[in-house]
Formats: sequence, C-alpha cells, structure tokens
Amino acid sequence: MNPLVQLSDLGQSPWLDDLHRDLIRKGDLKRMIDEQGLRGMTSNPSIFEKAIGDTDEYKDDLQKLLAAGKLDDMAIYESLAIEDIQGACDVFRPLYDKTNGADGFVSLEVPPALAMETSKTVEEAKRLWKVVDRKNLMVKVPGTTPGVPATKELIGEGININVTLLFSIGAYEDVVEAYISGLEHYAKKGGDVSKVASVASFFLSRIDTVVDKKLSELSGTQKDEGAKLKGTVAIAWAKLAYQRWIELFSGARWDALAAKGAKPQRLLWASTGTKDPALAPTYYVDALIGKQTVNTMPTATMKAFGETGTAKADTVESDIAGAKATIEALPALGISLKDVTEDLVQDGVKKFIESFDKLLGGVAKKRKELGGTKAGD
Repeated sequence: MNPLVQLSDLGQSPWLDDLHRDLIRKGDLKRMIDEQGLRGMTSNPSIFEKAIGDTDEYKDDLQKLLAAGKLDDMAIYESLAIEDIQGACDVFRPLYDKTNGADGFVSLEVPPALAMETSKTVEEAKRLWKVVDRKNLMVKVPGTTPGVPATKELIGEGININVTLLFSIGAYEDVVEAYISGLEHYAKKGGDVSKVASVASFFLSRIDTVVDKKLSELSGTQKDEGAKLKGTVAIAWAKLAYQRWIELFSGARWDALAAKGAKPQRLLWASTGTKDPALAPTYYVDALIGKQTVNTMPTATMKAFGETGTAKADTVESDIAGAKATIEALPALGISLKDVTEDLVQDGVKKFIESFDKLLGGVAKKRKELGGTKAGD
C-alpha cells in the first residue's frame, strides 16, 4: 500500500503544500485525493508567486482581467488566488462532508504585512472568509503575539483558522488557549462548535537549519557533543509539543467543549522538506506520525514519501526521554532555543512579506507582458 494512504489509517492527515491552477483543472488534485490519500492543502505567497509569475497557467485569466480594466496588481492576485482556493475547496468538499468536517481543508493566508496588527488581521481574515465563501476554507493567521488574540476572536466567530509560524512550545500553548477560549465564546453565544476547525502549524526544518549552524561553530570538547545533536532538535522539539497537545486537550474544560462536538486543534507539521542533503527527504515525515496530526508536505517530499517513506504508527510518541535529553543538552552548549525560536518568528514574518512583495512584482511583470499598463509603469 502507498505509505501516504497508510498515514490516514494511522491517524495522520497528509496535506500538500502547493497550489496552482493546472493541479485543479487537469484533475491531478482529485486523483491525489482518490488514489494517494491526500486530505488537505496549504498555500502561501511563495507558492502563488511561482505559480503566477513562473508559468503560463494564468495567462488567459490574466488577459480577461486586463480586458475588464482590472490593472491593480493586488486585485489581480486576489482574483486569481481566490478562484484557485475556491476551486480546490470544491474538489476537497466531498472529503470534508464524508469526514464531518475533520478534513478536506484548503488554507489561504492573510497578507503577512498585517502580522503585527491584531485588528487588521481580524478584519482581513473575516473579509477573506466571506469572499471565498467555502466551509472548508482555513484562513492562515501568523502565530505572532498580535496573532494570538486575533485567533481567539476569529475562532469565536466560527471561522476556521490555520495558525502559522509556530516555533516554540510556549507560543503554541498561547495558541491553544486562544482556540479553546474562542470556542467557549462561540458556544456561549449559541454557535455550533462542531463546525469549527483549526490547526497549529509547527515549523521544523527551519529550526534545524539555525541550530545546526550554531552546533557546527562549536569548538573543543563541545564540538563532538554538538555533532551528535545535528539534525535532531526540531524532531525532539516537535515530540515534546505533541506531549503538550495530549495534556492540553484533556481535562474538564476541554471535555465540556468536546461534549458539544468540538474538535481538538490539531498540530500540523510544516517546513517538512529537508534542507540538509545529508538527511533523507522523508526525514520529517517518518519521525512524526501521530494520531490527530497533519503533515503538510512540499510536492517533492510527498512524492518521496509515497515512494520510499515508512508509515509506522505513533513515531511522534517514541523515545520522549531522548527528546527531552536533546533539548536539555542545548544550554550547556551555549544555545538558547528560546532565542532561536523568537528570531525565527521575526525572520519568518520578514520572509513572508518579501515573498508577498515578490508575488505582486511577478503579477506586475505578467500584466505588463500582456499589455496591461497603468500610470506609473
């Protein structure tokens, strides 16, 4: 059996971290759902930038928008992106219905420039939710300090949220509190909490990239100790986050919501494409299989796992003592995981903003190539 299909049997949902028009129109997305066990999809500015700026898949649609007099690059992007998101949501809708809203989601990101503004994030998320108008949409909200109250408010309005850019367990705990508080608010005003879904996206390979660089810079007796930890920190950190997930979604407070049909906010493993060529392409998938989790994979990672991956039950719960030892070894080597994760959040927001700017630049380039010019070009 295809290991991707086996993941669902083991309680984990494989999602694809990619979205472009031909994937929908040529039927590939439906085939992946039917034949490979695909259960959801995420998008981000980099994905749309590559799809719109580097392919001809959108040429005809761009020409139609330009002929209609639409010249604003942001408006063009949004028209194209929303059509893609709606199309993907429609392809996933049978799965969403079959699983009673447990799977079949497609994510669309709030513009990253709003990451540090709670009220504007809420306003934009509500607008996107209304414009896309699909029950199986998840609006992506960054897990920044201002993003936490935004998440609470949006969940309290019954909007599905994918909280992104989570690197620390402390930030994750804040997000869980926002989710549970939001559900309590929604239930109090008569909302059906069984219709609300959320994931908390915990980023992995970026952690190892930064920590491994620090480990490589060690000298003397510490160098050998550091070498043993290379490539192990993100998975250890994720395993400890999953242990917190088990604890946070238990007890009287959660049981009261569960009795009303509430679903736990699932941990989603993101940034699962390996950046270190010494690691297997399925490294961050094989090691973190667990019940009620999601792994969103780039196309290459998903292909690799389908061909060579190992679908083994509950690997995310294996060797928790070893995971704790790995994290506890870092301070003695002069590495602060707190500092690393805080820097990664800031860097993540910056990179998403840069990607979004590059995306709009790609749209402008395509627009000009097709003869759509405006004052100032």
